[in-house]
Amino acid sequence: MQRLSLDYPAGEPAAQRALAGVVGSGDLEVLLEPAQSGRSTVAITTSVDGVNDIWTAVIDRIFADTDQPAVALEINDFGATPAVVRLRIAQAMEQAASGQGSA
Repeated sequence: MQRLSLDYPAGEPAAQRALAGVVGSGDLEVLLEPAQSGRSTVAITTSVDGVNDIWTAVIDRIFADTDQPAVALEINDFGATPAVVRLRIAQAMEQAASGQGSA
């Protein structure tokens, strides 16, 4: 198992918690919690070794917009592609913003 932790500037905390995806063949889950104002953290656990550079590049692009809400993301990966990573994070962010996340 590979573990990676990343930290980014952010705006105000997300409105609520959210969950997107499931861990399974070729997929991942994203658990989103509101974080302290001004910082977002991303903790990644993946079954694929040697992918830190790819993960960092994908997550850096997502959090390049510092207007993102402050979140603590926990990502559990089972070999998802970068496109699925972006999709699951977008789904969790949308759920947290729209009031459709897990309370």
